[in-house]
Amino acid sequence: MSYPPIQELNLLHANICQALADPKRIQILYALDEQPRNVSVLADALEMPQPTVSRHLRVLRQQSLVLTERDGPAVFYYLADRRIIEVLDTMRAVMFEALARKTDLAEANGF
Repeated sequence: MSYPPIQELNLLHANICQALADPKRIQILYALDEQPRNVSVLADALEMPQPTVSRHLRVLRQQSLVLTERDGPAVFYYLADRRIIEVLDTMRAVMFEALARKTDLAEANGF
């Protein structure tokens, strides 16, 4: 079996995993999957302070997970690649199934 080289895995961790390490950034990605938004609309939709949203968007932009488009004075953010949502959905499914296995195991052991 062939494993990905450690250099590639280090890049994955540095560029994607660390960008996804904060739940607020994941919320932002899901919100942008619905439609492109500017910072103010995004902050209102997620009930977060605008500076917080801006800070997280900067990280997502630095890792090329979101892109921007200017429309007059407004800057709209959108997903660079929708596959990130598919990855997040898969990770959530794995998490729910693992939690269900833990629950089943606990119940089988009388907890």
